[in-house]
Amino acid sequence: MAAKQAMLQILRHIQSYFSRAPVPTNSIPYHVYTREFDVIIEAEKLDSVLGRLPRDQEDAHAEAWATFSCALQGWRTKAHLIALEAADRIRIAVDAEQLADTAISILVDQSGSMRGQSMLLVAAACDIAQDFLVHLGVKTEVLGFTTVRWKGGKSRELWVRRGRRPLPGRLSDLLHIVYRSADDRRASTGGNLFKPMLRPDLPKENVDGEAIEWAVGRLMAMPKQRRTLLVLSDGVPADDSTLIANDAGFLDRHLRKVIRRIETSKDVKLVGIGIGFDTSAYYQSSLVISSVDDLGSSLIAALENSLRK
Repeated sequence: MAAKQAMLQILRHIQSYFSRAPVPTNSIPYHVYTREFDVIIEAEKLDSVLGRLPRDQEDAHAEAWATFSCALQGWRTKAHLIALEAADRIRIAVDAEQLADTAISILVDQSGSMRGQSMLLVAAACDIAQDFLVHLGVKTEVLGFTTVRWKGGKSRELWVRRGRRPLPGRLSDLLHIVYRSADDRRASTGGNLFKPMLRPDLPKENVDGEAIEWAVGRLMAMPKQRRTLLVLSDGVPADDSTLIANDAGFLDRHLRKVIRRIETSKDVKLVGIGIGFDTSAYYQSSLVISSVDDLGSSLIAALENSLRK
């Protein structure tokens, strides 16, 4: 009898142990530690979040802007000619009422790996694309996403002060930027909307899933029958603070889940445009740009394909 009771006690200890065992990380649903420090802001107000650029970065920003405004003229002229030819084909294939009932948003990954020439040509391509769309009568937005700070920022600092709870979820301060709002009715802006995109202190981490949810939410608020979101990215979601505190697949799983949900609902057409990165593993509709030099023509081709379907 005593032996049986001892065995039952051991079994109870084993059951108690496994009931306290952590849930496997690959089954943990996506969650956010805090949204208190997330920021959504218009691009021209970035100083209020990031502060004024120090002198050396001001010089780098001015040099990038000079390249955008002057040194890329040959590249921009070629892309503009491609856009004009595409616009003629679209006007033949799609009636004006259908174009007026369309909204397209371009969402730009502004992670650290996009720094330099990639961001410069993305900004120029977005400028050409928004002119192309607006002249066709299409409601247009250009958005960007990164984080406010490196290494988790204030979100991580709060988590540390509160005792480092295991598996805290997304652990960074998101920065979502509006470069061109759909409410902006200007036919052309001379590229000035994209000067803040060239700030050297802007590119940091990228939490793609939440950025796509934000951009789709903005599209869904527009009373249009046809909505498309083009996502420009050069890699997988990456935020060291979040991944170290959770698991390596935490952000990737969420991105895939978000994409599947949107593609299944069919309320918004998603197109993943990879800059030197194959997005076909994520998006049903995808495009790879092997060279950033082809960004302008490739983006116009993707927009034309979306508008004619």
